[in-house]
Amino acid sequence: MNTATLLDHLRTHSMPPALSRAGVLTWDDAEFHRAAYDSDPETYLLLALTPGVHEHQRARVLLQTLTATRTGLDQHTRMTLDKATRALLFALAPNQVITVLLTLRRRRLNHKHVTRAILTFVLDHPDAELLIAARRPALRDCFEHALGKATARGCVREIIGGNGAELRRKLLRFSVNPAVAVERVRQLYAPGTHGVPVLTEPIAPLEPTRQREPIVTVTNRGDIAATLVHAYRGDSSAELRSALAGYVAAAADGLPRLAANVALVLDTSDSMRGYGEREWALLSQAEALRLVLARLCEHLTVIEAGAAQTAPTDLATALLDALAGRPSRAPHVSTTARPAQTATATRPAEMSTATRSAEMSAAALSSETDDSVVVAPSVRSVGEGGPDLVVIVTDGYENRMAGDLARVVATLPRIGVDTPIVLCQTTFTGRDDLSLRDPAPALPRQRCWHQDDFAALLPWMFVRCPAGADWIIAAARAFLDEREGVLT
Repeated sequence: MNTATLLDHLRTHSMPPALSRAGVLTWDDAEFHRAAYDSDPETYLLLALTPGVHEHQRARVLLQTLTATRTGLDQHTRMTLDKATRALLFALAPNQVITVLLTLRRRRLNHKHVTRAILTFVLDHPDAELLIAARRPALRDCFEHALGKATARGCVREIIGGNGAELRRKLLRFSVNPAVAVERVRQLYAPGTHGVPVLTEPIAPLEPTRQREPIVTVTNRGDIAATLVHAYRGDSSAELRSALAGYVAAAADGLPRLAANVALVLDTSDSMRGYGEREWALLSQAEALRLVLARLCEHLTVIEAGAAQTAPTDLATALLDALAGRPSRAPHVSTTARPAQTATATRPAEMSTATRSAEMSAAALSSETDDSVVVAPSVRSVGEGGPDLVVIVTDGYENRMAGDLARVVATLPRIGVDTPIVLCQTTFTGRDDLSLRDPAPALPRQRCWHQDDFAALLPWMFVRCPAGADWIIAAARAFLDEREGVLT
């Protein structure tokens, strides 16, 4: 199955599963999930860990993974599935996980990995004591389904009687903390308390909850963008440049390199600069994305549109320039030396949008081996070959007198150009109305207003190029390795 199609489905299909009065769980995309798992179980499950995936879809992935047999899978794949399953058990809301486990019980599915998953959740969940108090009958049913009713109740008798000769073989080997597991089993079969509230938040969410200011300003949209805003306003101190490089490094920390040639069409027009209290807000966020991409992409070509604006913003021609070819790997081009732009840069406050943007990019990348980054002011002859992915970053305001992006995008497939193209739209807040700001409705589009959006934005972009699936899998494996110590 196409990885991009699968990821888009996991991100956009948000309808929750339906639970009938008879207790049967039905989901409208069950066949889609079954086909995706059969195609590649490991990729299917790791994609569920990607930021931006809907919680209901993660629950579906967990159910499908536990439902399917693992006969024929190699040991490495089984280990990856076990780690990812454990991550989902603690990353989903407890009620969702319990619903999945009860569905397995109703379907009488009791694979070995199902047994391990149920006992991990019931015995090793950090908040198991509260969960058992709130959902005792359901968790006891799941517990007995995992071990078998006779075996489970035999373990209880051994615990009560103090005879634990067979307890480790039957039960405790499934827990990372046998002493705590014994107490959990006691609680499962002890008298309950009515009215205990159910926990609604996951104990270890895959995406941390972000605390954001109630009022959005140009300087509380992420550290990179805030630092760039100060630079655009005239601060060129060494401390600011050092801080910028540190923030960019932190944003890309732990993520693998993308083995692809990416072309970035960057709108640096006056509308991106803005005015008044919102001046530099959109451009600083676009530039933040540019710096992170420069860290992650093996080869990044940046083509600016609308710099030192004296004519309409022409995204269509900039797109054609990006598709013109693959530039040879060369040292980073110092954009501060471009005659057309430096002529107007008499004072920092009067510096053109594109010039100041490029100078700060060069400063942030100065500590890197940045020979993979080429900055081109819309040159048509950039070499042989073509990009693996084109990313257009704009606010959506395109003056169509010079070129119509939508018509160019519609024409490209007819002339044999199948390079994936995506549109990243910068906004001031997450609620901006974009109904009149869609220069190419046919393109996949994602908005971006905060640095936190990069976590979901990057896989959404990269998955569309040939190396994107490998990048997502590598990032998910690194995430699991880092998370494994936390979950145990």
